[in-house]
Amino acid sequence: MSGASWAGRPLVGFDLETTGVDPETDRIVTGCVVRYGGGRPTEARTWLADPGVPIPAGATAVHGVTTEAARASGRPAADVVTEITAALVQAAAEGLPIVAMNAAFDLTMLDREARRYGVRPLSDLCAPVVLDPRVLDRQLDRYRRGGRTLTDLCRHYVVPLEVAHSADADAVAACALVWKLAARYQVLAHTELGELHDLQTRWAREQAEGLRDYFARTPGKERLAASVRLDWPMIPAPRGGAPR
Repeated sequence: MSGASWAGRPLVGFDLETTGVDPETDRIVTGCVVRYGGGRPTEARTWLADPGVPIPAGATAVHGVTTEAARASGRPAADVVTEITAALVQAAAEGLPIVAMNAAFDLTMLDREARRYGVRPLSDLCAPVVLDPRVLDRQLDRYRRGGRTLTDLCRHYVVPLEVAHSADADAVAACALVWKLAARYQVLAHTELGELHDLQTRWAREQAEGLRDYFARTPGKERLAASVRLDWPMIPAPRGGAPR
């Protein structure tokens, strides 16, 4: 694939909503894989899982799914994880990049859920190229003040986000952000996808190191430094069996 071609081809957006923010112990509630751009209408596939555990009220307040709704209408979590993984494998087989905002969270969550249910994880099946608007924005506009959440980036780059924390809306918005970034920063559009993936691996590590150092030198935040992970686009699975 030529370096100038990827920005005009489809992007495959990926997003999860979960029971919490710890990919080692929390569970998938909803997911979306969306095919965006490339001169075709947007196509989205969404999933609602029964996570097998209660959904905390705080998580419900974010994504709107209650324990009762997930139990009544959600599909078995193992089936959902299998199908999401297969959709991402198909994208990789087509040479399309996977777009995920804060990819290290969503891809790690999918990996741990796969291992929990005995599903072959994505990393065993392919090595997808990942585009993360969070990493790209922090690298290309590193001195801009303000937040860098998906909502913040959509506001800054004038990208519609109709229902934040809905997996399908978030996945579409992440793809639109990458398109806007590639249009604004032509170096992205003219960088070959594999090289861009490798660059993000380095940039994400540098960004995490900066955050870790900030915590370490800030009174009252020192303990947070140890929790900062440097891995991207996925935190390697710990040894010692399936996740809890």
